[in-house]
Amino acid sequence: MSSQPISYDYIVVGAGSAGCVLANRLTEDPSVRVLLLEAGGKDSNPWIHVPIGYIKTMAMPGLNWLFDTEPDPYTYNRPIPIPRGRVLGGSSSINGMLYVRGNALDYDGWAQFGNRGWSYDDVLGYFKKSENRETDLSEYRGSGGPLNVADMRESHELLDAVIETADGLGYPRNPDYNGASQDGFGYFQVTQKDGRRNSAAVAYLNPARNRPNLHVETNAHTKRIVFDGKRAVGVVYDKGGAEYEARAGREVVLSAGAVQSPQILELSGVGRPDVLQQHGIAVHHDLPGVGENEQDHYVARLVARINRPITLNEQTRGFSMVGEVLKYAFGRRGILTYTAGIVYGFVRSRPEVASPDLQFHVAHASFKDPKKRILDHEPGITIGPCQLRPESRGTIHIKSADPFAAPAIRPNFLSAEMDRATLAAGMRIGRKLISAAPLSHYVDAETLPGPDCATDDEIIDFARQTGATLYHPVGTCKMGSDPMAVVCDQLKVHGLEGLRVVDASIMPTLVSGNTNAPTIMIAEKAADMMKAEQR
Repeated sequence: MSSQPISYDYIVVGAGSAGCVLANRLTEDPSVRVLLLEAGGKDSNPWIHVPIGYIKTMAMPGLNWLFDTEPDPYTYNRPIPIPRGRVLGGSSSINGMLYVRGNALDYDGWAQFGNRGWSYDDVLGYFKKSENRETDLSEYRGSGGPLNVADMRESHELLDAVIETADGLGYPRNPDYNGASQDGFGYFQVTQKDGRRNSAAVAYLNPARNRPNLHVETNAHTKRIVFDGKRAVGVVYDKGGAEYEARAGREVVLSAGAVQSPQILELSGVGRPDVLQQHGIAVHHDLPGVGENEQDHYVARLVARINRPITLNEQTRGFSMVGEVLKYAFGRRGILTYTAGIVYGFVRSRPEVASPDLQFHVAHASFKDPKKRILDHEPGITIGPCQLRPESRGTIHIKSADPFAAPAIRPNFLSAEMDRATLAAGMRIGRKLISAAPLSHYVDAETLPGPDCATDDEIIDFARQTGATLYHPVGTCKMGSDPMAVVCDQLKVHGLEGLRVVDASIMPTLVSGNTNAPTIMIAEKAADMMKAEQR
């Protein structure tokens, strides 16, 4: 081990959406010294900052952990990619930039589980604090916060037709799905500023980088937590093949995400004894919920061929693409500002559900190879529904005592009957959209799953063969007071001192939408909790 350990007040492991927020907020007090450790490098790759670059970064080894799921019979034992950001900003530097808070009832549900201070009324202030909403301010929205939330800079006639068709089918236009009501269709709000990605690194970390009380260490892979009895006192990390130790006078905070926060706990001897002993790790603290309760959104894709050359499939080729590059270079406009989904829909699969249980991501594009993001040669549209509150539960556990080995990710997608029924309902709603006017005027034919796929069983079989994650793993260090909870409502690890988890892994249940905005909210709230304890 190299040199004497350096001491800080706080060590934050992971410079993703949560870690960047904590680094900024904790160092607002100049007397507090913070070490931020990031296993990846700097966010200097230009593809990070051009919005359409997510097509590249989602599969780029230098910026991405490129995890895969373990074989799973519910999805025909296919390895399903689980990309996670390995760079300053974490997954907020490679994601689709969609700003979605979820539904108010999600957070009220967390509070009903006994998590005091986590109801919607409690967390709304932190969503507002984090946000600089450019337009349409209301009592639900914030201005002046670090994270810029913009409207999509481009619309498109085909996507306008989707929204108009949905309205005609009884799914209303909604000017703000992050406001009073989530139901309806419209264009997504995005974490962009002036046509560039506004990641957590850009929004939160960059403004704090010059503070003398913040030390950021990149390419620093955390191997384990150091304990003195039941108190976390530091971490051991690798940098360039050398091992270092850093000490924390107050707290170690894991913000490594739903995949790697449980992994680091297990490597440190905290977790299920059977898992630890299987890999020769001594049990330091028996905590059976570590790595359990994993939840994620699973999307199936309905694809239709469009009868005129107006989609991204054509706009990204030849002279059209040259024109788009110039449009972006000189005005920060055009297709290079597009995100992973462009139009959203929040819909109820059946009238009796209390809030939307389906989310649609719609893009005027179709993919010959969705995994590699290779576009079709003919014009297309993709409509992707997902079950917002999946009942399927998975696990993420270490496969080895080697801190550089990937953990075993087993989401058990579609293992619950309700998830299958809701997804089939979503695919049928997608079919209603493409067969109703005005959208039907643009549609030549449904190509996937195709008209031969008629029954619910056939639709689900298609989803099992072709579906994918929406990149929203959560829940593996869940907040609560039951025997399987890992952290309390102050996000402190049960039974240990000086150790918190602050990231998407603490969510007891998956929120009804994308997870980046809620993760930033969690970190804003955690920073206030930690400051209150300092005082």
